[in-house]
Amino acid sequence: MDLITPVLIGIALSMDCFAVSLAIGTSTKTKLFNAALVIALCFGVFQAGMTLIGWAAGTGFTSLITGFDHWLAFLLLAIIGAKMIHEGLEDGDEEEETIKVLQFVPVMVLSLATSIDALAVGVSFAFLQMDILVPALIIGIVAFIISFIGVMSGIRLKSILGKRIEILGGLILIVIGLNILFTHLTAG
Repeated sequence: MDLITPVLIGIALSMDCFAVSLAIGTSTKTKLFNAALVIALCFGVFQAGMTLIGWAAGTGFTSLITGFDHWLAFLLLAIIGAKMIHEGLEDGDEEEETIKVLQFVPVMVLSLATSIDALAVGVSFAFLQMDILVPALIIGIVAFIISFIGVMSGIRLKSILGKRIEILGGLILIVIGLNILFTHLTAG
């Protein structure tokens, strides 16, 4: 396999990561570089890891999760998105020194939700009997870069739009979840 194909696949898979990272960047109050690094690393590792898991599992595992993977992704994104909208609507000090979105569980949930499609990509690589290590690594690196850029860009939007950007970020997560759900339900 050429190197361009996994880069393009990585870019396509990372669009959800970018949107979520952008939303996270809007809610990060301090230590922006650290937040961007943590989110990018988690998203990149999950994208690469889910590609590897999909490849290793082949068709067996996919047939077990295919029936509800879209519901799982939707539910996870909708819950986090609703929480962000709620926080954006609350009256409170905008300079409050909390970074709730960088807690372990939300980061893991978002990492999983944005990487479910990578599982299917890994399975398709298995069907094509392709080597997986280099493509998975490239997909992970691309997701890292795009997620880092997303978080760093989000803070700039926050300075322009204020607390309204948290509402926008939450809506983006819900729309991504709805898109995943709609795509899977209408593909049959």
